[in-house]
Amino acid sequence: MSHPEKHALTRRTLLGGSAAAGAGAVLGSALPAVADAGAGAARLDQKAVDAVAARLDRDLIALRRRIHRHPEVSGEECRTAATVAHRLRSAGLSVTTGVGGHGVVAVLQGAHPGRTVAYRADMDALTPADQIGGGGTPAHLCGHDLHTTVGVGVGQVLARLRHRLSGRLVLFFQPAEETLTGARAMIAAGVLERTRPEEIHALHCGPFPVGRFAVTPGTGLPGQDRPVVTVSGLDAAKRLAAALDGLSTVAHPRTAADFERLVRDMQTPNGPLARFVSLRTRLGEPDAAGRVQVQVSYRCWPEERYVEIRNEIRRVAEPYGAQVDFPSEPFPAMVCPEKEGHALGRHLRSVFGPEAATELHAAIPFSGEDYALFLDRMPGTFTYLGVRSPGADITTCYPHLGGFVPDERAIGVGVRAMAGWLARRLR
Repeated sequence: MSHPEKHALTRRTLLGGSAAAGAGAVLGSALPAVADAGAGAARLDQKAVDAVAARLDRDLIALRRRIHRHPEVSGEECRTAATVAHRLRSAGLSVTTGVGGHGVVAVLQGAHPGRTVAYRADMDALTPADQIGGGGTPAHLCGHDLHTTVGVGVGQVLARLRHRLSGRLVLFFQPAEETLTGARAMIAAGVLERTRPEEIHALHCGPFPVGRFAVTPGTGLPGQDRPVVTVSGLDAAKRLAAALDGLSTVAHPRTAADFERLVRDMQTPNGPLARFVSLRTRLGEPDAAGRVQVQVSYRCWPEERYVEIRNEIRRVAEPYGAQVDFPSEPFPAMVCPEKEGHALGRHLRSVFGPEAATELHAAIPFSGEDYALFLDRMPGTFTYLGVRSPGADITTCYPHLGGFVPDERAIGVGVRAMAGWLARRLR
């Protein structure tokens, strides 16, 4: 999950034809086409998934710890990608590496006809600058080491049940999520055209009790806009920055109580986060002419408010005689389809119990996701996997915080949930 403000992209550009350039050259012939395996798929039920997953629990925790010990930031996920590729090749999947950087694509062909469904896991660690109260070195404080491990576990479980599996499962292990560049790079490499998934799914660590999930039908995460406002004089720049900061309607949480309130508000229909603006400014150094850049980064919800907020920024800047420059388009919000989100919620409650899945009614104001670019292309889900240990402070399970220590039992929960869900969707 990208937490600090990052680069701007546009989903509209990606939806154009240019994004598919080089598809065949990158993926080659390593990814098999869907085969007609005959009629009559044996039903792959949750009981079979659970039995296989239970035998992998200890090994997957060890895998997560190995990845955690060797964090690799965006664009440097070489070791993690090699580990993923080795594990999944050993499980019998067809694997392609080097997709959009260090991306890995693994394909599992079931024994029976069915659909093609994708699952995405991100692999990169946080730089020190991306950490809130963290240390001075890269670290997995956003849970991507868990995400990667769950993805590997899903592939291993369903590979062992291939004889009862329908359709074709495609696993995307994505680099460079924190810089909001990895999804774009994989899409530009032609991964979607080559594998042709009909839908896509993903988990992300979240501040919910281990064993619980939070589904996101109709909501998601905000996008990001990054205008630059240039004004004469440092004093004027400071006043302008303060005025722009006043456009924010939400404050960044600082205490455990603030984070608890944020999580409650996300689960409240028509609550305080139904509409928001989260804006921050940063002053550059004066140039030779005394002009100062006020770098602005903001997120808003719903996404349609970008036009409104841009006009507000222009209005605030006008009395200062400032020059306002916007990127061509903001980075898009991640908006999750309602139908699939509700269906996943029902599935999780049927498998894990009626209290297993809560529903989010609002987006987190301070985070974004380049998974948005996948959901622009096809339906799917984005679900929070609870990683909070019983009795633990919320700051131990909120991504990007220096004290982030997720409960490793969540790995097995995530594998069981997604393997069972994907097996059902593949039918």
